[in-house]
Amino acid sequence: MRVVLAEDNALLRHGLVRLIDGTEDLSLVGAAPDLPTLTALIDEHDPDVVVTDIRMPPTNSDEGLSVAADLRVRKPETGVILLSQYAEAQYALTLLADGTARRGYLLKERVADGDELAEAVRRVADGGSVIDPTVIEGLVAAQRAKPSELDALTPRELEVLGEMAQGKSNASIAAALVLSERAIEKHTNSIFSKLGLSEERDLNRRVSAVLVYLQNR
Repeated sequence: MRVVLAEDNALLRHGLVRLIDGTEDLSLVGAAPDLPTLTALIDEHDPDVVVTDIRMPPTNSDEGLSVAADLRVRKPETGVILLSQYAEAQYALTLLADGTARRGYLLKERVADGDELAEAVRRVADGGSVIDPTVIEGLVAAQRAKPSELDALTPRELEVLGEMAQGKSNASIAAALVLSERAIEKHTNSIFSKLGLSEERDLNRRVSAVLVYLQNR
């Protein structure tokens, strides 16, 4: 497999060169210290996988992400593995926004293990994806911390909305929760108000409320 490497830190770049060169089934066809050189190497060698730092000259911002986005359009069969010093969940989300196939995100501290890097290159080249476990933990934590529209509802209102999501009428919900229809009507009106649905027609409000419920469960 042909690999192009991009890393602006000379010491780390030389270490990665040795790791890749020392792997029998990988062939390093070029190593770049910046974005212009990386782009030229990709066009010249048409690699199977590009292993690149996220931040490189000239701007040291998100050059690696730009390369990944460009290759998704121009060369969709080319895999890209981003290397980062930090577990940036947002970078991972941006990388995977157009699909997970042939994409990887690894922390630099892990690529010191040549076997792990080589296995990541193989998996990405075969159409798979590799995401560092620490990054996955960050993504999960961010999702859990994300405010939900349902947070404003009381436990009873959540119960009513859950029954509503099953397609039940107010009468059926009242029977299931052993409440009066009047009480269910008050709960549903409160739900609609808290979810910002008070100006819609009743049928639309029920459908919209159920959609909110399903998207946040």
